Amino acid sequence: MESALRSSGAPGGSRKYPRADRIRQTKDIRRVLRRGRRTRTRHLEFFVLPSETGHPRFGVIVPRHRNTIVKRNRLRRRLREIGRVEVLPRLRTAGCSTDILVRTRPEAYRAPFQDLRLQLVEFTERLCSSISSSD
Repeated sequence: MESALRSSGAPGGSRKYPRADRIRQTKDIRRVLRRGRRTRTRHLEFFVLPSETGHPRFGVIVPRHRNTIVKRNRLRRRLREIGRVEVLPRLRTAGCSTDILVRTRPEAYRAPFQDLRLQLVEFTERLCSSISSSD
């Protein structure tokens, strides 16, 4: 079973999303929300802060915005998958030890998966290029 979870043809490599790669604890979420640099796109808000752990981490906040729990969970799962497969591998490759916390806006519930993916990937690329150019 364990080997089945790890083997994947996905661009991100492993199918696992280790706890160490997630921003899960309330104190970490609050720290990133308070001290992090905020950027908004059409559907998402990004909060970015250098990671205290020495490696990149990714977290998602999905408020209800008057939607059902089914819609909320679907959106949360989609964003976490994009983070696991697209965002974290790009951050590791670029050597960015950064915490990225994504909070959805009400418009995100109506957005197609590809729009959300594109916004996350473009933001990550800009972030990695700005960090590498400042070194």
